[in-house]
Amino acid sequence: MQTPPDPAYPTHWEADVVLRDGGTARIRPIAPDDAQRLVSFYEQVSDESKYYRFFAPYPRLSDRDVHRFTHHDYVDRVGLAATVGGEFIATVRYDRINDQGLPARDPGDDQAEVAFLVQDAHQGRGVASALLEHIAAVARERGIRRFAAEVLPANTKMIKVFTDAGYTQQRTFEDGVVRLEFDLEPTEQSLAVMRAREQRAEARSVQRLLAPGSVAVIGTGRAPGGVGRAALRNLLDSGFTGRIHAVNHAFPPELDRLDPEGVPAVRALREIPGPVDLAVIAVPADRVPEVVRDCGEHGVQGVLILSSGYAESGPEGRERQRAVLRQARSYGMRLIGPNAFGLINTAPAVRLNASFAPRMPGAGRIGLFTQSGAIGIALLSGLHARGPGDGGIAGISTFVSAGNRADVSGNDLLQYWYDDPQTDVAILYLESIGNPRKFTRLARRTAAVKPVVVAKGARHSGAAPPGHTVPTVRIADSTVAALMRQAGVIRVDTVTELIDAGLLLASQPLPAGPRIAILGNAESLALLAYDACLTEGLRPLRPRVLASSATPADFRTALAEALARDDCDAAVVTAVPWVGEGSAVSASEREGAALAAALRAGAAGDPAKPVAVVHLAMDSLAEALAAPAGPPPEPSPDRAAPTAHGPHTAYEAHTTHETRTAHRPRTADEAHTAHEAAAPPHSRPATPAPTTPRAPAPAQATEASAAPTTPAHIPAYPAAERAVRSLAEAVHYAAWRRAAAEPGRVPEYDDIQEAAAGADIARLLDRLTPGADTGRSVPLPPDDAASLLARYGIPTLPTLPAPDPDTAVRAAARLGYPVALKTTAPHLRHRADLGGVRLDVANETELRRTYAELTDSLGSPEELRPVVQAMAPRGVDTVIRAAIDPAVGAVLSFGLAGAPSQLLGDIAHRLIPATDRDVADQIRSIRAAPLLFGWRGSQPVDTGALAEVLLRVSRLVDDHPEVVGVDLEPAVVAPHGVSVLGAAVRLARAPATTDLGPRRLPVY
Repeated sequence: MQTPPDPAYPTHWEADVVLRDGGTARIRPIAPDDAQRLVSFYEQVSDESKYYRFFAPYPRLSDRDVHRFTHHDYVDRVGLAATVGGEFIATVRYDRINDQGLPARDPGDDQAEVAFLVQDAHQGRGVASALLEHIAAVARERGIRRFAAEVLPANTKMIKVFTDAGYTQQRTFEDGVVRLEFDLEPTEQSLAVMRAREQRAEARSVQRLLAPGSVAVIGTGRAPGGVGRAALRNLLDSGFTGRIHAVNHAFPPELDRLDPEGVPAVRALREIPGPVDLAVIAVPADRVPEVVRDCGEHGVQGVLILSSGYAESGPEGRERQRAVLRQARSYGMRLIGPNAFGLINTAPAVRLNASFAPRMPGAGRIGLFTQSGAIGIALLSGLHARGPGDGGIAGISTFVSAGNRADVSGNDLLQYWYDDPQTDVAILYLESIGNPRKFTRLARRTAAVKPVVVAKGARHSGAAPPGHTVPTVRIADSTVAALMRQAGVIRVDTVTELIDAGLLLASQPLPAGPRIAILGNAESLALLAYDACLTEGLRPLRPRVLASSATPADFRTALAEALARDDCDAAVVTAVPWVGEGSAVSASEREGAALAAALRAGAAGDPAKPVAVVHLAMDSLAEALAAPAGPPPEPSPDRAAPTAHGPHTAYEAHTTHETRTAHRPRTADEAHTAHEAAAPPHSRPATPAPTTPRAPAPAQATEASAAPTTPAHIPAYPAAERAVRSLAEAVHYAAWRRAAAEPGRVPEYDDIQEAAAGADIARLLDRLTPGADTGRSVPLPPDDAASLLARYGIPTLPTLPAPDPDTAVRAAARLGYPVALKTTAPHLRHRADLGGVRLDVANETELRRTYAELTDSLGSPEELRPVVQAMAPRGVDTVIRAAIDPAVGAVLSFGLAGAPSQLLGDIAHRLIPATDRDVADQIRSIRAAPLLFGWRGSQPVDTGALAEVLLRVSRLVDDHPEVVGVDLEPAVVAPHGVSVLGAAVRLARAPATTDLGPRRLPVY
């Protein structure tokens, strides 16, 4: 008798996950060679936990138990383990059962019994919740739709794991046992629970890196100089509040303190008596694995690898990078780098500068993430120049420059900043996006509570920069930009624009609309601002030009009057050095401070409206506006003259209570409420989507009332175009926030046959791709494509082949005259301009003549592949497409057919599933949209029917991940209804895991 072969090990079930406390674990299938690991794991489980698992005392596993728990067929019997350091910390298994609760192997039995066991030392870390997500995904893949679990009533922790998961459940109690049954189909609640757990865990993992209690710099040189010694010096100079150790295996045994720094020096991590939270690694690349192993064995929580020589150096370095990432995660550590510039946290309780930045940035409200160290330097330097020091306009909360970004990425920082009360604006410079689908999901949620500003490098190279081992995104950068805008991301092109937009958003409330007041003491500069507003799509009011000798009091009064107007949503102040009698053109430090005080006073009259300042040759004004507002300066004798508004000066108004805060952008209603109720400066709006975890509630107003009021900042720009562009980004973002507060819906259509479509897809895949690999797509035959679209209420106009004139005549008789005669050859498809489409053929005689003309001029019937199609009502030809990019996900595209989309690239994109709001905006967002709405007296077409077709296509692709491409071209939009004249559909077997599956860390 032959022993059946071992089933294939499902490697795609392996995953690294972040646990509740911020550490990581590896989830993988249990295999036969795990016997000793299982025995060791079980020995470390308490008797109580064993009793809860087996409902009786069970001190040890028998050989039969070990064999049963390590040998699986990975279909009807599956076991998964969570591991740290290669050892089991938890297990879960399911066994398929029938209706009587007996073991089953019939695929028709779609229920399984599930059981967990978690080592006591790791209980409370969220291990069981993560295992449940993964075992449920595995079960669904194997055709199991329902789990059953029997739990003792005293095992409240495990009952909570099941009840908190968000699945539809049934609960019964019989014979002293709680029986839980739940469907495995993801629900809105289960997805929300999973996303909330993911956010908390990943945010916690970043928080552990940014706020360590102790840091070890490994690779600190014995002599001054070098990477490690520079990192140590920057840590000390920043005023880090925790413990610091210098580590170098080459230190002499008698050396216990490194001078002149006065830092404890050790030869190995094990010599450090207490825990180490963060290890800064600055050793050659070939020594990093040894150091990471020591860190893992010492219980270090995270590592920052400054060393180079990894993926940026070529294929060998790329493999070295992957190996060190696997090693770090195996010990439960997160990793920043390698080839990283470092990380900074300016919080007073931390004061961490574990980077190459020689100067600790000022504390503020901006969070920064970059992949490039050079761009990180540019951002830090640019912000310092615009507002140095703690409390200035350009202060930062946190900074991470991740280098090759093998592990910690911009997605992790978005998770952290989402509910970080110290960060009001998130700024990211990205050269590659490893998981764009997740990025857009996280950015949309974060943008609902605070601005996310992104600049993307390497936009046109078509490949990731050296060192970035990420999948290449096949879609155009313009599409990525459109999807970012849909997610609420403020997309800019340059580092300068990142800083410009970030400063305005961090210091000003969000504008209620696009109406911009312009005032200043130079007409030419005011007109430049006016023109810039028109260029950016804003609605500028007529500029108010003050006299060239206008005093600070004149500016204050003019600004207050402008902001008081009902038709003003924001103001741009332009200023040049003024001219007084008997004095030359000047802008002394005192005069800049005086004008800054006046502008602050004028802006305080309406704290709900943002203000930006444009200055020429007045650097002292920019510096005064950027710094925390202090006591007003004494007025200059020649600037204190009485004005038409009275004898008082601008400085008197500034002594009143400041209500304008310098923290996160707020809508007009929020700012008004904050002004009336004296809310704390860092309070934020609640997340609009009910299923999204809310940011922490703001502190009570009574707590803030005891603290001094935060001084105001006003951003200043040396060019009108830069100020207006930043203001325009704020206007567009504010409009997105208002729309996001009332999100659209994905409509339900009663005539959609989702189950029947799923059966058709399975049948077609079996027929067209027997044994095909996941991901390889195949086109559907035209009839099958039309049938599948019809399941979703998308009819296509009948088309019949016409290989010869007689067949064409019979086809026309079947369809009814008038008809269209078309070629379907690839080089002539949709090319009416080349004569490949003949419309309104009225009878048989005309059809035979047209057929002859077509074949005589363009080629034989075999080349042309003619077809006959019923005529559609006249209208506007459009193209509707849906496609799945492996990184971005499903994208819905729309444009006008022909030159607008093909030549000019006038196409609008939206993420799937699209809502009714998304589609309505998508239709109107293309430049050629006026052709749909009665341009130059033409009859408007049925955009409501067009929106419905877009929504139905979105539903088809969202409901069935096997549908990887839909192409409707042309879809003729008439005054009444839409006619789809051409349709193509591509199918592929769905991948086993996607961003919609259980949470997992990416592996590149």
